[in-house]
Amino acid sequence: MKISLNKRKLKDGRLSLSIEYYKGSEINDEGKRRHLRNYENLDSYLLSDPKTAKEKKENKETLEFAENVLAIRKAEFVQGKFDIKNSTKSKRTFLKYFEELTEEKQKKDSSNNYGNWYSTLQHLKNVISKNVTFDDIDEIFVKKVRTYFENEAITKSNLSLSQNSKYSYFNKFKASLRSAFDDGYLSINYATKTKSFDQAESQREYLTFDEMQSLAKSDCKYPVLRNAFLFSCLSGLRWSDINNLLWSEVREEGENIKINFRQQKTDGVEYLYISKQARELLGLRKSQMDRVFTGLKYGMTYNTELVRWCNRAGVSKHITFHSARHTNAVLLLENGADIYTVSKRLGHREIRTTAIYAKIVDKKMQEAAEIIPELNLTF
Repeated sequence: MKISLNKRKLKDGRLSLSIEYYKGSEINDEGKRRHLRNYENLDSYLLSDPKTAKEKKENKETLEFAENVLAIRKAEFVQGKFDIKNSTKSKRTFLKYFEELTEEKQKKDSSNNYGNWYSTLQHLKNVISKNVTFDDIDEIFVKKVRTYFENEAITKSNLSLSQNSKYSYFNKFKASLRSAFDDGYLSINYATKTKSFDQAESQREYLTFDEMQSLAKSDCKYPVLRNAFLFSCLSGLRWSDINNLLWSEVREEGENIKINFRQQKTDGVEYLYISKQARELLGLRKSQMDRVFTGLKYGMTYNTELVRWCNRAGVSKHITFHSARHTNAVLLLENGADIYTVSKRLGHREIRTTAIYAKIVDKKMQEAAEIIPELNLTF
């Protein structure tokens, strides 16, 4: 590829400066040669006929700037072509970079995703020295980290990591390598050089309708937690979407009630119809930019109360806030909703994600349990 400085004359007589990337040529379907060029506009201009000393000085400074950018682009091309690391960025420490990525996740999402990044960071501190720079990263380094998660990493309870924890933490590590490659800290994307862990099929804990009814009748120390959790059971919304829900996103159009919102996890815009009972859990309407569930917090205090609330209701399952979303999916399928509708309501990008819930409520499997005639048994 040839990289050069391009000057294009404008109608007002100035010269617009850009970097031209010439990638050769090809013959099109009509037999004509087509040159392949891309341009990077520098938003810089030269006077085609400078007259005063000031104009000549400005032209000189502008041209020097453009030529400096050109030199940088040529150097970047050579570094990428021959796997030469950026000498400045490669001296940065890896753990500091990972910390900054984790802080970014906290700003975007204060719930489970940030928690996984934070936990990964704590584990990486056990295996990676704080002085390790991007200059030290190679395939051996990446395999060392993988070996740590596979054989050495333990939980706070001094137990080996579960298969899904290994899968999640190592994938966060690989995501940081991909990000470092995209940001120019690495000249090789080492995330593609090492195999991830296999993901184990996880058990999705959910409430039956009777258990949900028991919760609705039991006392909860924090009314906002009670209403938000039950609303999630009825709507299927994630914690992050409920926590950020504004009154401007709650639309009441005649008898229909829907929520127009942007999913925090996927960044996709969703239009979700909710029931009248779900609307009642939202309470009285406030100003458009007010949060619907004011005072809802993610942390140990509310998580502990959720467990105690379940105990008071006689629910002995290990229920988390995300269990409400699982509950919604199971109840919809049990009451006749088809899997495609459920998938759309939950905002899943792939139907196979929703199919896990269909496995839970497999009617044929339930019927098969009673299909064999009863034996004449004496107890």
